[in-house]
Amino acid sequence: MTTIGFIGGTGPEGLGLAMRMSLAGHAVRIGSRRIERAEEAATTVRDAVQAAGGDADSAGALNADVCSESDLVVIVVPFEGHAATCADLAESIGDKLVIDAAVPLVFKDGRPGVEEVPEGSATEQAQALLPAATVIGAFHNLSAKRLQDLSQPMAGDVLVTGDDEQGRQAILDLVAELTALRGVDAGPLAMSKFVEDLTAVFDGFTAVDIPMLGI
Repeated sequence: MTTIGFIGGTGPEGLGLAMRMSLAGHAVRIGSRRIERAEEAATTVRDAVQAAGGDADSAGALNADVCSESDLVVIVVPFEGHAATCADLAESIGDKLVIDAAVPLVFKDGRPGVEEVPEGSATEQAQALLPAATVIGAFHNLSAKRLQDLSQPMAGDVLVTGDDEQGRQAILDLVAELTALRGVDAGPLAMSKFVEDLTAVFDGFTAVDIPMLGI
């Protein structure tokens, strides 16, 4: 069992990922700048997993404490706070394995788009701000609503990017533990922009999951 910490775990996507990973048997820790929000989110995860027949190990804590206590850190904050969050938590994260699931999604005239990121992508930005960590991009394109519906499996592909081959494989192995999801090795961090851009495409559909890509 791995202890997985979620920075941004009080939001819809973070909650859904925490639920799925808890249901798969991992201990989850939900971080927030406010302990009350973190504990409330942890209770939401625990209640959902227990209702689905799982045995949940879920707790909330301040962001820095979650990073220190976790084996794997998942960053899934809104992009407007992404850079500041990564910079603030760099020391607490240290050289750990990190999943970055943030997307620089913006809406212009009611239509989804992706903001330009100086580093190339949100995942590359995270690696630049967390130089000691191994940052892997994953889980960008999944529906928060479907993630939280534990009565149904998530069917689709998870594109995994990263410059560290062992790190990519570790996350591919994690994806394989989540029922009906397939991990796809999408190559180095430089490919993260294209994965993140897909989120805007799928956000414009009524479909709620990225489909199997046939690759």
